[in-house]
Amino acid sequence: MAKVVIVDDEAAQRNIMAKILQSGGHSFVEAANVDAALTRIREFQPDVVLTDLKMEGKSGLVLVEEVAKLPLHPEIVLITAYGTVETAVKAMLLGAFNYLVKPLDRDVLLLQVQRAAEKHLLQEEGQQLRDALTKQLTDGLVAESSAMKSVLDIVKKVAQSDSTVLIRGESGTGKERIARLIHYQSGRGRKPMQSINCAAFTETLLESELFGHEKGSFTGAQGTHVGLIESASGSTLFLDEVGDMSLSTQAKLLRVLQEKEIRRVGGTRSIEVDLRIIAATNKNLEQAIKQGTFRDDLFYRLNIIPVSIPPLRERSEDIDALVRFFISRSGRPKTVDAAAMKLIREYSWPGNVRELEAVMERITVLSSSDRITADDLPVELRVARPVSDLSADFDLPREGMDFEEWEKYILAQALKRANGVMADAAKLLGMTYLTFRYRAKKFGIKTE
Repeated sequence: MAKVVIVDDEAAQRNIMAKILQSGGHSFVEAANVDAALTRIREFQPDVVLTDLKMEGKSGLVLVEEVAKLPLHPEIVLITAYGTVETAVKAMLLGAFNYLVKPLDRDVLLLQVQRAAEKHLLQEEGQQLRDALTKQLTDGLVAESSAMKSVLDIVKKVAQSDSTVLIRGESGTGKERIARLIHYQSGRGRKPMQSINCAAFTETLLESELFGHEKGSFTGAQGTHVGLIESASGSTLFLDEVGDMSLSTQAKLLRVLQEKEIRRVGGTRSIEVDLRIIAATNKNLEQAIKQGTFRDDLFYRLNIIPVSIPPLRERSEDIDALVRFFISRSGRPKTVDAAAMKLIREYSWPGNVRELEAVMERITVLSSSDRITADDLPVELRVARPVSDLSADFDLPREGMDFEEWEKYILAQALKRANGVMADAAKLLGMTYLTFRYRAKKFGIKTE
């Protein structure tokens, strides 16, 4: 049964509502004015508020406005003898669940209370789900370093707004996780976030996925397709790798941000949309603007709230805690000895947190001991050293070494860490793209 707060400045009217609620098995408390009602609501934590519209002092509409500001607020049913369409519409726009006119009908009132209570229960369950999702997303978001603490502080603030966000960071730093955290902590978190990787589609397919298309708009368009932007109305759209979007698609996205409307591919009708856009990229968009591959006006529209996620090598304070987290999540209790942890800390982690997670999972599965040593680490961690160390104390083996084999190994490792992207692999080694491509071709290393 529902918990209800009855609000009316007339004791007789409160008594009538109390008797009806009592007959329906509901629990209730009473208040004679808006201020007293707000106190009762905070103390009683009701599912439903029944309030008169016309009262001495503040009106029922004021109460609707104030209650709407409360987190997980109760549903409000307005009751008045002065029923007008205008007042009803205003009440609903302010957040009222429904609107009843005196004299009250017992069955109608009980039905409205039941429906309002059911809606409130759904809100509570939805909040519990969002809290669980938030906890899941924050697990592993270690913030021992000041850099990550700053990121999470920005996330907390920006989640309460509807501003467009641009998340920047290298591959593997957790850009999508940050986007989901922003979404599920926001008012739009009641609906699932829509997401798409812009680099995974051709220009034509990406436009169809984003904007939808009408039947017959192109070969193979057998029916109408609702795009992600339209589907995300009322929610959030996450555009991963937005720097890979073509100039044509960028222009259409700019219109969405400016006009809050879309037009399906092959369509003539404009469709209004209400969504928040969170974009992410590992590219230097300022450089892309200079090269003419990214629109500056779109950049300024996306970069309203910039969030930069530092690479793991720049937040070494987080590595110990991340290692402990990944080990604990594996369900295989293990410790890491000092020598192994030193190697883990000194490694540059070009694949960032994603790479660390994969390495720790591999170690915890393959290691038969409850203690992880340097011998359990992958070869790239055991041979890798900071550049300063290499220049200071690198010892050439007495038996010598095959330099070309070593160079081939380094090139292949860089390509692997960059997920097959030569431009990114070249950056890892401080080379130009053309130099890396030449050397990879020289050694017969397969590239995309």
